[in-house]
Amino acid sequence: MNPAARRVQRIYLTLMLGNTLAASFIWGINTLFLLDAGLSNFEAFAANAFFTVGMVIFEIPTGVVADTVGRKVSYLLGTITLSVTTGLYWMLWLWHSPFVWWALVSVLLGLGFTFFSGAVEAWLVDALAFTGYTGSLEAVFGRGLVVTGIAMFTGSVLGGVIAQATNLGVPFLVRAGVLVVMFIFAYMVMRDLGFTPDRSAGPLKATRNVLTQSVEHGLRKRSVRYVIFSAPFAGGVGIYAFYALQPYLLQLYGDPTAYSIAGLAAAVLSLAQVGGGLLAPRIRSLFAKRTSMMLVAGLISIGTLVALGLNGVFWLAVVLLVVWGFVFAVAGPVRQAYLNDMIPSKQRATVLSFDSLFGSLGGVVIQPALGRAADLQGYGPSLVIGAVVELIGVPFLLASRRQRDRADTNTARADAAAPAA
Repeated sequence: MNPAARRVQRIYLTLMLGNTLAASFIWGINTLFLLDAGLSNFEAFAANAFFTVGMVIFEIPTGVVADTVGRKVSYLLGTITLSVTTGLYWMLWLWHSPFVWWALVSVLLGLGFTFFSGAVEAWLVDALAFTGYTGSLEAVFGRGLVVTGIAMFTGSVLGGVIAQATNLGVPFLVRAGVLVVMFIFAYMVMRDLGFTPDRSAGPLKATRNVLTQSVEHGLRKRSVRYVIFSAPFAGGVGIYAFYALQPYLLQLYGDPTAYSIAGLAAAVLSLAQVGGGLLAPRIRSLFAKRTSMMLVAGLISIGTLVALGLNGVFWLAVVLLVVWGFVFAVAGPVRQAYLNDMIPSKQRATVLSFDSLFGSLGGVVIQPALGRAADLQGYGPSLVIGAVVELIGVPFLLASRRQRDRADTNTARADAAAPAA
């Protein structure tokens, strides 16, 4: 890797480190935080669903910001929006506000995250191409998972410990502060390399043009479309399971106030993510096609969720959690590389936002539905139901595989595989 590409990778890894560290301060205790504010299980997961509603509403407009104004601008808007809305979340908890306010602020939190989705990944891929990088995207995305796994472990453990030592609101204030630091860092070092924003059109025309091109190179391209269509099922179930495992582990542990144990769910997943990120390129080499690896990982994930739902032993649940997180981490870089190799540069951020949007759509419906199932039947049965829902996405991956796109067998960067826009 040449020095310029190495610098791009360092900036990307630092951005991923800071973003994940900030986010993970509350990942281990978020569901407990919402329940402590007086919400029921249904309302807590409905608040999370409104967060994904925000992502659905704003994914395309913020993707257009990244593609027409700049990826750096999009990232900066994301950090400041998330910092402010995280502070508002803390105030709602402090005041035990009614659900309607949680729903509103959750939508604004979703807005903050949509400025990130697609923008940072598109910035990395274009900047690497500009600096002459010729290695595999899986390797870079794998390193990103290692870094975010370390940050997730650190943040989730510290978040649980801080909540135990103080209260459930303090980790949210820490998160807001870290985001301010990341805003300053990105402002100083990010440059839109290999990409020139097109500001010639007005915002409405730009939105229409980019959206049209994104549909052309996204939903109308079958190999891309089927991968995107699989996102709601795995994404919706994944985000529910992540947050449901916090109170579920406490239930299995036998102490509902052991917040540090709740942080263990996110911490264990982070360690699995580090291992998965390190081994993703090597495991990828065992498969002739990227979709083969994605399908195997999906089936293992489904089986693990069933086992988690049927299990009643705390430490066995922790082991199963490691397996679930590892499989997710191994498949993630492969899926990212597969999509990026099929998308033209000019529409990359918006098409990636499309993918994120469909994942969010799953969260809008699946989270509150499974949360209601947890209210009625318990967390274990709700995870088993989630596994069945995730299974629905498998045929879409098979359909993408049948298109025989050359990105499916690519083992190095194949930016040329995407036609110039």
